[in-house]
Amino acid sequence: MIEIVFLGTSASAPSIHRGLSSQVVLHRDYRFLIDCGEGTQRQILRSGLGFKRLNRVLLTHGHLDHILGLGGLVSTFARWEVMDRLEIYGGRWALERVYDLIYGVVLRGAQPLLEIDFIEVEPGSILEDEEFEVVAFPVSHRGPSLGYLFREKLRRPFLGERAEALNVPQGPERSRLVAGESVELTDGRVIHPDDVLGPAERRAFLAHVGDAGQTGDLVDPVGGADLLVVEATYLERDADLAARFEHLTAAQAARLAQEAGVHQLVLTHVSRRYRTSDVLEEARAIMPNTVVARDLDRFRVLRGEVERQA
Repeated sequence: MIEIVFLGTSASAPSIHRGLSSQVVLHRDYRFLIDCGEGTQRQILRSGLGFKRLNRVLLTHGHLDHILGLGGLVSTFARWEVMDRLEIYGGRWALERVYDLIYGVVLRGAQPLLEIDFIEVEPGSILEDEEFEVVAFPVSHRGPSLGYLFREKLRRPFLGERAEALNVPQGPERSRLVAGESVELTDGRVIHPDDVLGPAERRAFLAHVGDAGQTGDLVDPVGGADLLVVEATYLERDADLAARFEHLTAAQAARLAQEAGVHQLVLTHVSRRYRTSDVLEEARAIMPNTVVARDLDRFRVLRGEVERQA
């Protein structure tokens, strides 16, 4: 299971009901803060997540409404000694702006009590273990931008009935078969993984695009996602403004989700100029399984299923 919590869902400037862009993605012991707009640390507290283990920040790009909150967050982390090390991932331009913010404004030459690692990201895998991976991919927006895929890896289910029929004992033999190793039983028979494992099953897949100026290069990376998070800054009636500032309309985001075969579309980065109902209506005319995220919304992503938490 993968979970996402929306901390801020407004475009460019906060509104009464929406803070600036930020989300937290959770999987087992992993926590990833995606972007950190102004006011994010208060939203973290309101969400009940707290600061512990929030030691990885993934930046989509370097625009101020996506990074300014990092100044206050780093100051809090350093003062409270919440953690020893903070990893900030992003493209070079975004990292340079955040470095200037932290060391030029917040710390002003002082050494923080936590280690801060700036990790320049190129498209491809940025974190991986036996069951889970995070992959970065390029996004077209004003200045270099990135999207992120959060995927549980394919898994071949263990077929217990088959193992019983072959008299494979409980214990390390079964564990080795699940790990892809053949085993020799006490009667001399060799059992291979294919004898007791079913076809590979796709597991939970969340795709996060963030801000984008076009969708043509996004269909392949996000294809088949259980949940796609993407901006909807404008409506189609203002498509000329969307093109000028390299943002998407709700209809463009919906067409992307439909073409990519996405199960659930969640729209964010919503402009104050529109009613949420109008954004939703435009998108659902194309992609019925669409919602507009609100601050502090939570979604659980399972294989082929998405649950919106109350």
